Amino acid sequence: MKQHPFRTAIFWLVPALVLIAVPALGQGLNWEGQTGAFVTPFAYTSASPAGGLGHPQAAFHYLNGGTVVGNDFQLSVTEGLLQRVEVGYTRALQASGDNATLSPLFDGGFNIFHAKVNFLRENAGKQKWVPALAVGFVARTQVRRVGGVLSSQDTNNGDVYLTGTKVLPLKHLPILVNAGVKGTNAALLGIAGNAPDWEARGFGALAFIVSGPGKSKIALGSEIAQQPHYIQNLPQATLPTTLTYFARLIPSSEHPFNLDFGVAQAAGQVLPGADVAARSQFAMGVSYRF
Repeated sequence: MKQHPFRTAIFWLVPALVLIAVPALGQGLNWEGQTGAFVTPFAYTSASPAGGLGHPQAAFHYLNGGTVVGNDFQLSVTEGLLQRVEVGYTRALQASGDNATLSPLFDGGFNIFHAKVNFLRENAGKQKWVPALAVGFVARTQVRRVGGVLSSQDTNNGDVYLTGTKVLPLKHLPILVNAGVKGTNAALLGIAGNAPDWEARGFGALAFIVSGPGKSKIALGSEIAQQPHYIQNLPQATLPTTLTYFARLIPSSEHPFNLDFGVAQAAGQVLPGADVAARSQFAMGVSYRF
């Protein structure tokens, strides 16, 4: 992904920004339909009352994966319940790239199921230092990418993760910090199929919340997500750590939707002579809560 410097313009102290930071970022769905940034999950869950179901959220995401990977599209529905739980489904769709040799390795869509439980609320016990903590899983089915294509069969993969999220109420500008670890056997969130085995991988995000035009808020941030190093059935290929740089626009608290724009550094030369050309790719998304 093309590196883009953070827009960290400093505004005068507005205490309301601290109160708005959590819902501003927390109401957005990520690439796989989880409450999160662009590709990483937060410890927050989709809004819901203490005794029942919340309003469902829907999201659409797009990644221009380049001439080899092609265009990826994600359609998501996520439901919150009991103020601490969210469950959801995403369908991954794909439009083929133009490389006659490599693009067929990335053809085809697959299913993504996910769930998350927030077991510790942020500032629990009125302790301002306490982060929100959550555990969750992602299950992907009917994945026929890279290794699945080479073996002519559908594969399944998944993640289990622990994540913590905290808003730091700094004097002039609240900062959201997110960090976690996951066990995964997915190569690049399933985009590159399966990894040879399960691995522990780290991830994190950092975002600043600033005032935008009118009553809007803008989250400006970056993420890092370690990937399994190798791809199943293609041992010569290696995957780098994924980086994203993103901006999330929340028009106002009266409008329950947000817009995401980003650049993703996914993968370049994965083996000698094979460049998948997905290093500075545009991505965007929109989430809406009914």
